[in-house]
Amino acid sequence: MAKTPFVTKEKVQEIASQYPTPFHLYDEKGIRENVSNLKKAFSWNKGYKEYFAVKATPNPFLIKILQEYGCGCDCSSKTELMLAKTIGATGDDIMFSSNDTPVEEFKYCNGLGGIINLDDITHIDAVEKACAGLPKKMSCRYNPGGLFKITNDIMDNPGDAKYGMTTEQIYEAFRILKEKGVEEFGIHSFLCSNTVTNEYYPLLAKILFELAADLKAKLGVHITFINLSGGIGVAYRPDQEPNDIFAIGEGVRKAYEEILVPAGMDDVSIYTELGRYMLAPYGALITKAIHEKHTHKEYIGVDACAANLMRPAIYGAYHHITVLGKENAPCDHKYDVTGSLCENCDKFAIDRMLPEISMGDYLFIHDAGAHGHSMGYNYNGKLRSAEILLKEDGSFQLIRRSETPEDYFATFDCFDFYDELIKD
Repeated sequence: MAKTPFVTKEKVQEIASQYPTPFHLYDEKGIRENVSNLKKAFSWNKGYKEYFAVKATPNPFLIKILQEYGCGCDCSSKTELMLAKTIGATGDDIMFSSNDTPVEEFKYCNGLGGIINLDDITHIDAVEKACAGLPKKMSCRYNPGGLFKITNDIMDNPGDAKYGMTTEQIYEAFRILKEKGVEEFGIHSFLCSNTVTNEYYPLLAKILFELAADLKAKLGVHITFINLSGGIGVAYRPDQEPNDIFAIGEGVRKAYEEILVPAGMDDVSIYTELGRYMLAPYGALITKAIHEKHTHKEYIGVDACAANLMRPAIYGAYHHITVLGKENAPCDHKYDVTGSLCENCDKFAIDRMLPEISMGDYLFIHDAGAHGHSMGYNYNGKLRSAEILLKEDGSFQLIRRSETPEDYFATFDCFDFYDELIKD
């Protein structure tokens, strides 16, 4: 089986003539269709809102597209809050879900009017001191512990995760928050990453809906939203069946009507914080074959490296590769596709069957639109690549320039030798 690139070899050649490889390329048409379908899938809930996980792809041009569909920003640091502010997200358009949080970041978020989502019960005091009192609307992150299972399959191990409050703590946190004057409450939970199943969200929703109904009954708190967070994944491998967002939305709706409606909580808004699902399939790393090596294995060296897409190197993650212009050629050559870092793990593919690759061929590395460019780094002095938006009309726009040596050396500008560094 194969995945289909959203761009042709001819278009990549056109783009590369202006912006040399490697670069990250994003598909505006696919992004718009995807967010539109997400909104439709949860349209049954009047207060539904998606808070895009800024950490996945912190590019204002892309986030502004999502804003057109009513999406907010899920931020986890002051820098991400600053980005959200810059593109006009304030108030309830910001969800601040952080952990091990510096006090000044709570203060900054509160100044923007964003919703603070507490990761730990001790943060109640921190927020109170930072903000000279508690906001009227707050959220708490829940971690039930143990193993999270769907049928007999273990999906993840929340008990081993550093995030969220225990069941006992979340009841105590809501009690304290209510006593201190908080009027509106939210519940947040993230139990699994990158699930490729339509059952995850409905099962998580059932857990949180039951918790919300019990919190209301026992503590009398006014729960206005339940945040299912992220976790809906993408089919990285071509033989995987992708998630059906409409089936997922319907599953959550059924749980809502079975649990919240009878509890008199049919005004509760559903929130999501998706990153990977929103952008991963609609972004690719475009790189060019520049070297071939024949030793104990067959290697194809490309002009990108793990500094541009580190998931394969650090997770052993699979990213499908298409050799542009050879989509219909037989995959009868076995290669390791590598970058040039001084690390043996700097490989985009290991023992991958691909068409015969010639020097100068363009490789389209799929599903790099989230946790791709954003996780980049400068090891070996590698410079982070450009980001380009392929627009619906076929034109393209530079939405982040590539780094230069001046950028790399910029933080040395306080030293006498800075001018010498940037001369070349």
